This record gives sequence, structure tokens and C-alpha cells, in this order.
Amino acid sequence: MLYKLLYYFHDLYSPLNVFRYITFRSALAIITAMFITFVIAPWLIERLRRLSMTQYVRDDGPRTHLKKEGTPTMGGIIIIVSVVVSVLLWGDLSNKFVLIMIASIIGFGLIGFTDDYLKVIKKNPKGLRGWYKFGAQILLALVIGFVFYFDPNDIYVAKLSIPFFKKWLIDLSWLYIPFIILVIVGSSNAVNLTDGIDGLAIGLVGVASLANAIFVYISGHTGFSQYLQVLYLPGVGELTIFCGAMFGAALGFLWYNSYPADIFMGDVGSLGLGGALGTLAVITKQEIVLAIVGAIFVIETFSVIIQVTSFKLTGKRVFKMAPIHHHFEVKGWPEPKVIVRFWIIGIVLALLSLTTLKVR
Repeated sequence: MLYKLLYYFHDLYSPLNVFRYITFRSALAIITAMFITFVIAPWLIERLRRLSMTQYVRDDGPRTHLKKEGTPTMGGIIIIVSVVVSVLLWGDLSNKFVLIMIASIIGFGLIGFTDDYLKVIKKNPKGLRGWYKFGAQILLALVIGFVFYFDPNDIYVAKLSIPFFKKWLIDLSWLYIPFIILVIVGSSNAVNLTDGIDGLAIGLVGVASLANAIFVYISGHTGFSQYLQVLYLPGVGELTIFCGAMFGAALGFLWYNSYPADIFMGDVGSLGLGGALGTLAVITKQEIVLAIVGAIFVIETFSVIIQVTSFKLTGKRVFKMAPIHHHFEVKGWPEPKVIVRFWIIGIVLALLSLTTLKVR
């Protein structure tokens, strides 16, 4: 809470008054997260390489990926440390939403870390058993769901906001908690499935973080929320700092994760970031908008579901390989082309999601 300390002296030195503004602290959060990433990454990459904590590449994937064997993994540690430290410095820790987001990214990150640890250190190619991993995700999402559901100050508890309509809310009642679990766990695993080629997932996370920063800022601002007729959620604006930190960490990590990657983020990063995006959507009542912003994540997930279902029922594959980014690789698209084209689609979808603020 460095900003609290600096703002405390604003009466003595008036320029320090600038720290009361969320926009200023969000900019600092972006810069801080990037700086921390640039400081930590080179050291950690070398350390992981020396400890042989490198990626195991399955031989049933695209043949071009075999050359990635030996690339350091578990780089998501860099992202989570960068985000958390940046938020601790510039965020308001008395804000319950900030604390929930910190708990979410660390909690899901720890689940991913356990999975990576078993794969890399214990040399167990399957990592954490599927039901153990899935069960831990559900349990963590359940705790987050209970926190929201039994919050006496949340006037929109159990309400689902519908995009493009003025404050059209659907009361989910007791179905709200299972819905939260679906959103958060689904988001966590969707980012995990997308993290298959260099820079794809982290680039899309950066785009989603920036779009979400706009949503949370507007939702927490009385003037903007009233003008745009979106739900006013007191205190949510502080999460703009968290989104800024995620964006900064994503940019910093992309420096090392871009093709050809010097390090992979592993499950510790993908599960942590996915869980954070899902939690963010739940807090801001933008669960449906998340499906628009993160439509690439959704498509990646459904491509796997369709592929598995089709093969089990008919013995035939719909795609040449799943998730769908591998389908295009097998078709002959160079990996960088797949990445950039998916980024372009992600940016367009983020812009489309922002139209829900005005088209109501």
C-alpha cells in the first residue's frame, strides 16, 4: 500500500494528491508489473534451465513443437508475482474486491503450480490427476461463490446482467453459485487449453485485461455508470488497478514468451490468469460479456469437446487436431501466423464487447 503512504502526505505536498486517482494508479500498476517482469524473468529463465525444469512435449502434438523440448516452463510464477506485488503497491487493500482477486489468482495459480511440479519435478507426464485438479478448482470457485452470495451489501446478489439491455437482470436464485463455479472454472480451463503455442494465451489475456479495465472503471464510477446505464457497483472501480497489473504483466511476459518462446507460463500461469478473469467477470456482473471478450478461449474449449465427443461416438475427428489452434498448424499455417490472426480476432471481439456499454 505504497500509494496510501504517499497520499498521506498530500496535505504537505499537494502533487501527491494525484495518488487518489484510480487512472493514475492503474498506469503505475502497468509500469510496475512490466518492470518486475523484466527484472525477474531473465534470472528465473536461467534458474529453471539450470534445474532442468523444462517443458515436456508430447509426441502426439504438431511435429513442429518437438523442437520446443527443453524450454523452461512454470513462467506463470513471474506473472502472478508481478501482478500481486503491483496491486499490493498501488491498490487499496481495504477493498474486499481487491482481496478476492488476489486470492483468486494465487489460489488457481497454486493448483497449476502443483500440476506443473508433478510434471516437471516428479516427471509424471499426466501431472495432477484430472479429478483432483478439477475438484480443487471447483472448491475454490465454491468458496468465492459463497462470499458473493452471502454478502449482505450486494444489492445485485444472484443477478445476471444481460448485455445490450438497460439493467435487464435475471435472478438466478440458488443457481447463482453453480453458475459462478461454471464461469470461474470454465474460464480457468479455457485459458489453459489456449496456452498451446508461443504467446497466444498471454496475448489474449492482455487484450481481455485491458477491456475488463474499462468495464470495471465504468461500473465503479457513479457518473459514467449512470450515463451509460450500466450497473453501478461501489468499490469495483478499484479493480482497474488489478486489470492494469495483469495487462502490464502480460506485456512483460510476452517479451519472453513471444515466438520462439524463451519460457512457457505453464499451468501455474494459465490456470491463475483464467481463474482471475472468471472471478473478475463475476464481480462486475459481466459473465456473458466475458464470453464475448474471451470468445477465442470459448472456441478453443468447444473445439476440444467436439473433437473428443465426435471421436468417441463415431470414431472420426472433426478437426485435424484439437484445440483448434493446432488444427490450423497441421493445415500448414506457420505458428506466428496462427498467433497473430487469433490476436486480431481477440482484439475485434474485445472492441465488440465494449459496444455493449453504449448499445442499450
